[in-house]
Amino acid sequence: MLNDATSEFLNKLENQLGKNCLRAPEPRDLSEPRGMYTGQAAAVLRPTDTHQVSDILAACNAARVGVVPMAGNTGLTGGQTLQDGALPVIISMERMTNIREISVENNTMTVESGTILADIRAAASNENRLFPLALASEGTCRIGGNLATNAGGVNVLRYGNTRDLCLGLEAVLADGTIIGGLKSLRKDNTDYDLRHLMIGSEGTLGIITTSVLRLYPQPKHQFAAMLAVPSPKEALALLTMMSDQLEGRVSAFELIDRTGLDFLIEKVIPFKEPFLRAYPWMVLMDCGGGDGLQDAMEQALAKAMEAGLVVDAVLSQTLGQHQALWQIRETIPEANKKIGPISSHDISVPIARVPAFIDAAHKLVDRRFRINCFGHMGDGNLHYNVFPPKGDSPKNYLHLQPEINGSIYDLVAEFGGSFSAEHGIGRLKAADLAHYGDKGQLLAMRKVKDALDPNGIMNPGAVFA
Repeated sequence: MLNDATSEFLNKLENQLGKNCLRAPEPRDLSEPRGMYTGQAAAVLRPTDTHQVSDILAACNAARVGVVPMAGNTGLTGGQTLQDGALPVIISMERMTNIREISVENNTMTVESGTILADIRAAASNENRLFPLALASEGTCRIGGNLATNAGGVNVLRYGNTRDLCLGLEAVLADGTIIGGLKSLRKDNTDYDLRHLMIGSEGTLGIITTSVLRLYPQPKHQFAAMLAVPSPKEALALLTMMSDQLEGRVSAFELIDRTGLDFLIEKVIPFKEPFLRAYPWMVLMDCGGGDGLQDAMEQALAKAMEAGLVVDAVLSQTLGQHQALWQIRETIPEANKKIGPISSHDISVPIARVPAFIDAAHKLVDRRFRINCFGHMGDGNLHYNVFPPKGDSPKNYLHLQPEINGSIYDLVAEFGGSFSAEHGIGRLKAADLAHYGDKGQLLAMRKVKDALDPNGIMNPGAVFA
């Protein structure tokens, strides 16, 4: 049983940590981007180093006060908002923003968890290095949250999830114990890999405070190609062909439904039409490499057109053209939000089964509704979103949301997929995890949670229903 964070408790923390560490919650601290949840908290605690995080957690654990970790507050599953129960505190990483070290020789960067992702990418670029995690929210999300949710993004095809981009981390457990694992080693078999246990745990086991990130050489050339394809079936064959022809230089392979561009037009979001006519399906492919990349791409695309996999193509020639093509992809979620979905799904299925899944899912959804299916086809992650008829309000159909969700998630399970590909579980999908998750894995997860956080103070209500 958790207790409220009382004034007496906060006064003790203030005396221990200083006034600058505490502030009253603001509306931005208690809501999330979609406006689905409004949380509660007695205070926002803003530590400046790992030892302060340790002191806070030790005090909260002793008093049995719940803790809600917060990084950039860009999460989409309610993991950063606690709506009911005992009044918790929020631990914000906003003041832990130091980039401690960049090693060009080791291809690593050591950063604190409050560092904004765009700042990390810029710092790497200044050293002619690449940190490949790329998200639409990179201007506001923070690396601690990226690690806690094992964020994906557009470059997973080539570089992997956030988990694959972290060599070591430092974290604090619920009782204040500091796990000091800031190693920059590629090989180390000396202990349990607590790093990977903490990554993706969504703040339910502890708080990540610092990490050692993996860097890569900055590609000498970067090209984007917008490709019109007959259907997702040809898009899949194109992915295989491009991966073979370009020998590992494909960084991103995004499937785009024409509905996404129609939504941009409908909501008057500026973009440049890539083609002279509208095609039902498109692929945005991004490649990086050395000299000869453009010729290799042009030759590969010529073969794809001869094979009937591509019916029209635009290849970027300048940085501005590259950015314009990616602007289309990155503004589709903005248009979706303005249209207003009835039901949104962040799902994944085996890459080879993506076309069959899309066909089957389309047959499940009422034909009155509009579907915008897009996402990271290169890693099997689709954002399958259902919208009301044009001009109608999603509020008129929200009563159908549980039925739609259940139908889509049942189909995902049938296809051997996941109902949460890259956004995490949070509170939004905790019941879905209990329903669709493997019972043995769930039991093991609960045992780990009970062992590391026996009082249940860490992000109560997140992940576990």
